[in-house]
Amino acid sequence: MGETADLERVRLAELVGALSLGIDLGFGQPMEHVLRQCWIALRLAEQLGLDQDQRSVVYYTALLTNVGCHTDAHEQAKWFGDDIALKADKYDHGLHGVRSAVAGLRRLGAGQPMLQRFRVGLSFALSGHKELDGMIAHHSAMARSLAAEIGLPSAVQDAVAASYEQWDGKGWPGELAGEAVPIAARVSQLAEFVEVAHRSGGVDAAVAFARRLGGSQFDPNVAARFSSAAHSILDGLDAASTWDEVITATPVLERPLRGEEFDEALGAVADFVDLKSPYTLGHARGVAQLVEVAGVRLGLAGEPLATLRRAGLAHGLGRLGVSNAIWDKPGPLGAGEWERVRLQPYLTERMLQQAPSLRAIGAVAAQLRERMDGSGYPRGLVGGAITLPARVLGAADVYQAMVEHRPHRPARTPQDAAVELRGEVRAGRIDGDAAEAVLVAAGHRAEARRERPAGLTAREVEVLRLAARGLSSKEIAAELVISPKTARNHVEHIYVKTGATSRVEASLFAIKHGLLEALPA
Repeated sequence: MGETADLERVRLAELVGALSLGIDLGFGQPMEHVLRQCWIALRLAEQLGLDQDQRSVVYYTALLTNVGCHTDAHEQAKWFGDDIALKADKYDHGLHGVRSAVAGLRRLGAGQPMLQRFRVGLSFALSGHKELDGMIAHHSAMARSLAAEIGLPSAVQDAVAASYEQWDGKGWPGELAGEAVPIAARVSQLAEFVEVAHRSGGVDAAVAFARRLGGSQFDPNVAARFSSAAHSILDGLDAASTWDEVITATPVLERPLRGEEFDEALGAVADFVDLKSPYTLGHARGVAQLVEVAGVRLGLAGEPLATLRRAGLAHGLGRLGVSNAIWDKPGPLGAGEWERVRLQPYLTERMLQQAPSLRAIGAVAAQLRERMDGSGYPRGLVGGAITLPARVLGAADVYQAMVEHRPHRPARTPQDAAVELRGEVRAGRIDGDAAEAVLVAAGHRAEARRERPAGLTAREVEVLRLAARGLSSKEIAAELVISPKTARNHVEHIYVKTGATSRVEASLFAIKHGLLEALPA
C-alpha cells in the first residue's frame, strides 16, 4: 500500500533530479554536482531579488542545463576517445581560448596506437571537424526539446536553450548577448562553474572565478552579486543533504505526475538516454513493450505490472555513466572496460533510489543483469533471489539487444534471437518462464515444455547425464564450460532433489525417468 502511495506522488522534480545524477556522471563529476549547482542558483536568485515565478524557471534550468550533452557522445568518442573525460575538460580549460583548443587537440584519437592517432587527427583536420560544428548549440537545442517533452513551460524551454549563451555574445548558438540572455540562464551558468570551483578550492576560488569571467562569459552584475554574498550562498552546502534540499524547494510550477503522465515523462527521459549511442535508439521502448505483455502472461497486474513497465523504460539510465568509447567499441572489450560496463545496473539504481517514488523501479532495474546461476552482476544473485519482474526484464533486454545492431555485430533475426535466448535458458542463466513469456510477447510461438522430474532444471539434467557417465566435477565443468565450483553445486542440488546419496543412485534415478537423453528446454 505504501509503495503504491509513493508511486502516486511522483513529482517532476524527482524524475529530473534522478536524471541529473546521470548528467553528473556523464561529465566526470561526482553525483549531486548538478543538484549543488541548483542549490547555488536558487540562493543566488534569492539574492538577486527574483520573484517566485522566476526562481521556478531557474530551478529547472539549473537541473537541465547540460542534459543534451550526451546526445552526440558517439561523435565525441569517435574523435576524442573518452567522451566523459572530454566533457570534464570544460571545467579545467573553459569553453573558449587556446587552453581549450589545445586540450581538445591533445585528445584526438585518445586510446589508439600512435599511427592510428595520427590518422584520426588527419581525418579530423580534413573533414571530421564538420561533425562537431555547432555541437554545443545542438546540446542546448536538445535540452530544450526534452524540457518541452516533459511538459515544462516555454520560459524554462527558452532559458535552457540559452544555457550556453554568454554575456559578451560569444556563446552558443551566438544569437543572444547581455540582458537578452534569459536571467535564469545567466544565473544557472554561473552556478554550474562556481560549484566546481568551490568544490575544488573553496569559497575564495569560487569568488575569484566569478570575478575573472564577469563581463565576458558571465553577467557582471550576477557575478558581482555572487561574489559579495558568496559566503552566505555557499554556507552549509557541503554538510547538507543536497537531494532533500533541492527536492524540498519545489517550485510553483511543480505538479505531481500521475498514471499516463508519469509514463510519458519517463518515456521521454528514456528516449533521451537512448540517444547516447546510435546502437541503442529505441531500446528502452522496445524492452518496455516486451515486459508489459510478458508480465501479463505471467500473471502480473496493477502496480507490479506498472513498475515492471517503468523499469523497462528506466533500466538504461546508468549508461550515462559509461563512456561511448566502450559502448560503441567495434572490437572485444578489455577487463577494465568490462568493469565499467558492469556498473550500469548499479548506477541506474543509485540514480533512482533517492526518491521514494522511484525506488521500486530502481530495485527491479538493478537486477537487470543478474543471472539464475549466479554468473550475473552487480551482486551475483542466484535463482530465487532474483525477483520475477527482474527475470522478465533481463530476458527482454537480452532479446531486444540481440535484434538490434551493435558495433561488433549486425542485428540478429528474431528467429536466431529466440534460439539464443532459449540457449541461455538451457545453460541455466535465464529463467525459462520469463524467456518464453518474452518470446510470445515478441510474436514467437510458445515452445512446449516437458516437466522434469524432481524439479530438475535443464542444466541439472545435463550435469546428471555427465555425472552418470562417471565424469568428475572438474570434467563436467570442462564439458559445459562452467567453473568446477558451479558443477559441484549442481551435483549437490541434484542429490538433494532426487534423494540420491551417490552417483549410482543418481544414475538409477536418471534411468527410471528417461533422463539419459537430452530433454527439450
